[in-house]
Amino acid sequence: MGKKYDFRYIVIGSGPAGSTTALRLAEAKKSVAIIEGHFFGGSELNTRDVPYSVALDFSHHYNNLFTYPELQNQDISFNLPTISARELNTVIKVGGNDKKRFENAGIVCLAGYANFLDPHTVAVNQKKFTAEHFIIATGSHLKISEISGTEIVQYLTPDTAIKSHHLPKVVAVVGGGASGCEIAEYFAELGSKVVLLEMTDHLLPREDQEVGDLMSEYFNRQLDLTVLLNSKVVALEEDSLSKRVIFRYDNTEKMVRVDTIVLATGSEPNLDLGLENAGVKFKNTGITVNNLFQASTKHIYAIGDCIGNESSTDRAYLEGFNLSSNLINKSKTLTNYNGLIRLVNTYPEIATVGFNENDLARRDRKHKKAFIPLDETIASQTLGCEYGFIKLLTDKTGHIFGATIVSPHAGLIAEEISLAIRHNLTTMELASTPHLIGSYNYLVKLAAKKLLPRR
Repeated sequence: MGKKYDFRYIVIGSGPAGSTTALRLAEAKKSVAIIEGHFFGGSELNTRDVPYSVALDFSHHYNNLFTYPELQNQDISFNLPTISARELNTVIKVGGNDKKRFENAGIVCLAGYANFLDPHTVAVNQKKFTAEHFIIATGSHLKISEISGTEIVQYLTPDTAIKSHHLPKVVAVVGGGASGCEIAEYFAELGSKVVLLEMTDHLLPREDQEVGDLMSEYFNRQLDLTVLLNSKVVALEEDSLSKRVIFRYDNTEKMVRVDTIVLATGSEPNLDLGLENAGVKFKNTGITVNNLFQASTKHIYAIGDCIGNESSTDRAYLEGFNLSSNLINKSKTLTNYNGLIRLVNTYPEIATVGFNENDLARRDRKHKKAFIPLDETIASQTLGCEYGFIKLLTDKTGHIFGATIVSPHAGLIAEEISLAIRHNLTTMELASTPHLIGSYNYLVKLAAKKLLPRR
């Protein structure tokens, strides 16, 4: 008789990757426990995606009210504690920190932080639990190691900033990636004076240059938001009057005084769980896994942010679904990432699906492209957003590599491109598909038509 374990599977982390895996394994009548050190449902549900959506949706709508001439002289006020309360109520409504959801599925919930004692044993709150298999889905946390003063100067993170009950007069946001742009725009839309510092030569360095350039222009002209590029923050300081952000620009040390500092400096995997005791290989960038998410210790798997991929809720769900399917069916199906959408929830939204030009350049792949400014659509003139574009990339046969879309509702527009990539459609098929002429989605048809061969 084989060795007995407390559980067939222990899942460490209840975010989108871990919860998807645990719930599907439980549905297949497997013996499952899930370990969570903070909120059940993970940070995406409880402190990130859901509250972010509520807060940013409000700030975008509030700011856009004043684009109507009829409302520009109106006194329209808001209450930050009320917004924060609605964030919390929405989290509860969609199942945030709901341990019963897992317990009702037959999953044993263990509250606390896991630490491996050996390849088949973890400790949680000084109690030991064993499992035949482990799935690590511990996510990531804010990376601040390169900035001095963070241990003594009070700062906010994007997650805590959107819950603030006080609107600061002057805010410094450190980091011009997705989270930095979102939170900088949030405060600027509500009326704060904002300085956004980014260490590279354009905002959103993961995206193509045009995206960062356009957002810098939009921030400056429409929101009076100051963007400082090539500015590496090295230290934070504080006195009785203000906080100070010290940064290097052109080999010179400079300083900006503010009321509030928000660090949006990227993330790094959560790896502090005794992986070495389980024989699991890892680097600072994440746990080492094969293409089936199997770690160096073969009965242990890892998915989501902790394996070092870009932080993405949708990617985490996809990996959790695929891993659980393979475990249930004893199969070896590889995860198909084609058509995955990366979304920045600014106004206008930024959606990247498939490859962008930076990706293709790194892979030395030739391509054709169509670039259509947003103001070529009727929607831009009637609905009022002039900042944006679509860039559609194809191979020489018209099959789609990817697209970058900057527009209101860019995430929804990108789903059409995602479908095209997923099912190997061509620009001819996109161009011949009916589109609403008065919608921003008409960008897709214009770009596809531009790439059709001339007769």
